[in-house]
Amino acid sequence: MKLNPGQNEAVKFISGPCLVLAGAGSGKTGVICQKVAYLIEKCDYKARNIAAVTFTNKAARELKERIKRMLGKDLTRGLTVSTFHSLGLDIVRREIKILGYKPGFTLFDDQDSLALLKELSHEELDGDKDLLSKLQGMISNWKNDLLLPDAVIKMATDADTALYAELYGRYQQHMKAYNALDFDDLILIPTLLLKNYEEVRTRWRNKIRYMLVDEYQDTNVAQYLWLRLLASYHKNICCVGDDDQSIYSFRNSLGHKGMRRLQKLLDAQLLLLNVNYRSHAEVLGLASKLIDQNTNRIAK
Repeated sequence: MKLNPGQNEAVKFISGPCLVLAGAGSGKTGVICQKVAYLIEKCDYKARNIAAVTFTNKAARELKERIKRMLGKDLTRGLTVSTFHSLGLDIVRREIKILGYKPGFTLFDDQDSLALLKELSHEELDGDKDLLSKLQGMISNWKNDLLLPDAVIKMATDADTALYAELYGRYQQHMKAYNALDFDDLILIPTLLLKNYEEVRTRWRNKIRYMLVDEYQDTNVAQYLWLRLLASYHKNICCVGDDDQSIYSFRNSLGHKGMRRLQKLLDAQLLLLNVNYRSHAEVLGLASKLIDQNTNRIAK
């Protein structure tokens, strides 16, 4: 892959945290692959000490396959390319003793969680599907904002929220009794482990010495703190994304706020991939005029 000047700078910048703003069609996946290759072949990083995370299993598989085609199996042995949730599951499994869970815990899917919530709230919600869906969504949002039941109960300002907070606490107690975790726990628990236990932070900072993050604009509060806890020591992190493509605010993603936090708190270098290889100039011109109306975005 021949790199343009912006791509070349993004690949070779390793002197601290960097935020790569990559518009649609700018070759960001290729840049991530090239950066992993550069770290291994030119910078003496071991594959086992590099982690690249993204948001879907499909994206993680494609990224891993491209890197393997570039470097071969030997040089990529031990490389972590996964979703946040898969890496979170790995952390939970390795730190199971600290958590107080028994080995062989159960992972609940959305239907399992909904069934348990229905059982626990029978008297209050009487199996109402809309209310149960609302409760499940609120619990998910609270977990993604790193809010545990006690904190939510104290924050509640109305009767409905107080009720849902109480049911949240009831749900968490039963999940622990069942030796079970849900999907959101795979982000919440690793983040709390890294935040509250110095030995866990040290262990994972020693394992992951360089982290790359794709689609960074989609990170939420818990994921952002997780990355910061790992990166604040080595400061070896490269986040690639585009706040113009942030579409998951309804899932509490931080969008441009997360990018500005990274810049401010980690003093991340801002790099741009602004050559588009996918669209015609007319399309880009019209899109730019529309997007420029968003005064909160980072100028590109």
